[in-house]
Amino acid sequence: MAWIFSLSAECGSDGSKARLFAQHFDGATWTLSNGRQCQCRSDIFQDIDENWWCRVCPSNISEIGIESPESAYLMTELGIFFYQHLRSAIAFRYALVGVEVDEFRTYSELLEDTSELSIPGLVLATEIGQQLPLSSAYRTFSPGYIWMPYEGEIYNPLMTSPSLKNKLNELLLAS
Repeated sequence: MAWIFSLSAECGSDGSKARLFAQHFDGATWTLSNGRQCQCRSDIFQDIDENWWCRVCPSNISEIGIESPESAYLMTELGIFFYQHLRSAIAFRYALVGVEVDEFRTYSELLEDTSELSIPGLVLATEIGQQLPLSSAYRTFSPGYIWMPYEGEIYNPLMTSPSLKNKLNELLLAS
């Protein structure tokens, strides 16, 4: 199973906005601190509410999630590049960077389940943020957008090591 690191943005019911968003990222290239170059590719799709999303994926990055401290570092570095480029993007309602963030909340879920909005890295159009009971941790991201600042990606050995997971399970069974 793939665990994809990406930027996902919800662009509303107009597919042309998602296409504009995709064009903003398509072909963007960044050089990471380890010398590896990553180029963005994007695709658009509709969710169950018939709103359009754009998923932007970098090349040359793990597709099995965060399997080491180094991959967490590189994905965090890429996350910062994504957010820097997102500051000049248009035509999106909300966005998030991370592993498996596709359709992390449909628009209706976002408006209905307001208890789950303390998501580091979540960028919201200001007009949407004004409708929601947001934490004071939200601040200006760019003109027309607010965000809860990104905290980076985290390596969790229990998620990546079957051996450690088995040892923990043994410990839990002994309790």
